[in-house]
Amino acid sequence: MAVTVIGVDGATLPPGGAEALKQARLVVGGKRHLDAHAPDQAKRLELGPLEPALNALSALSGDEQGVVLASGDPGFFGAVRALRERGVRCAVLPATSSVQRLMARAGRSWDDVVVVSAHGRDLGAAINVCRARPAVAVLTAPKSGPAQIASGLAGWRRTMIVGEDLGGPNESVVTIDPADAAKRSWFEPNVVLCLADADEVPSRGWIAGGEPVPPATGWALSEDEFSHRDGMITKAEVRAVALAKLAPRPGTLVWDVGAGSGSVAVECARMGAATIAIESDEAQVVRMVTNAAGHGVDVRIEEGKAPQALRELPKPDSIFVGGGGNEVVTSCAHAGATRVVVALAALDRVGPTRETLRSAGYEVEGVQLAASRLAELPDGSSRLEAANPVVLISGRRKA
Repeated sequence: MAVTVIGVDGATLPPGGAEALKQARLVVGGKRHLDAHAPDQAKRLELGPLEPALNALSALSGDEQGVVLASGDPGFFGAVRALRERGVRCAVLPATSSVQRLMARAGRSWDDVVVVSAHGRDLGAAINVCRARPAVAVLTAPKSGPAQIASGLAGWRRTMIVGEDLGGPNESVVTIDPADAAKRSWFEPNVVLCLADADEVPSRGWIAGGEPVPPATGWALSEDEFSHRDGMITKAEVRAVALAKLAPRPGTLVWDVGAGSGSVAVECARMGAATIAIESDEAQVVRMVTNAAGHGVDVRIEEGKAPQALRELPKPDSIFVGGGGNEVVTSCAHAGATRVVVALAALDRVGPTRETLRSAGYEVEGVQLAASRLAELPDGSSRLEAANPVVLISGRRKA
């Protein structure tokens, strides 16, 4: 048995593709690829569920040849992985991937672009990466295409470039605002490039997909790294534990409720999460804008008072509550997040907060954080300077 995986990106097959098809006993692929390339003498198997195709290829014996026709580069979010998982060794004849074609049509370098796939998985993670990162390519799927992605970008400033049928007879490349993209139908197959600034020339990088997260400068940054009012900021030691409980990462969405200077939202964004900061104080909102820009992250800021300001927001994965009473905690506990972390200075709020999260189905734990930092005395010696203690109540819902 020998299996050759051939990439298809238009009318012309990659070198060696025609010869492999001539010798094929079985050809597997989508209907349009089979109609265009499968020889008459070979048995055809149209791809629907992948398992029957894998069974048929595995059943080939002796010198029988099998061919898989796949779009673009089959080794890039493609068929090669599934074949290797089944133990099928294959030769790969790649074509140009849809992402490469779209970047070429857009005339843009793409070593900074994060590539995510919406095939066979929840589209929410891909949308959250588009919300968080300045340049993201999305490999779409039926019902997880440009219109659905665009709908999820409401509230974020983005431009979409949509490539339809790249390399095919119906090829089209459209630059469009998400609000307009959400209202129209799109030809399949397609691929999407989502940009925070369509005209920006990205800086020269060293690793594909942009700087890795978390950033090299670390996390739980000093308060001096943020603009804040009279020390009204979540202290670095508290932030460190809160981040561990929130687990911000690419593909997730974090709410920072009662965000103040936005230090928690900014830190979550620096670790790759999409973030929404909710704050009613106009002066603090201005500080948040400054802090997000200073750290090079995209934080969506909602100026308003919780819980009213939470009602139209997209469902979060994690929530940090830095301010607000039990009404706010109750609203956050029922927002659908997997993780909720509440910072409390008043001890009389610990019990009600704990019970609110428990009643909403969370497993709850808590910790008091009372850090003392080294401070210099006038004679050059040091003393310990205590910060005000904070209680973190955290709830986690089992998946």
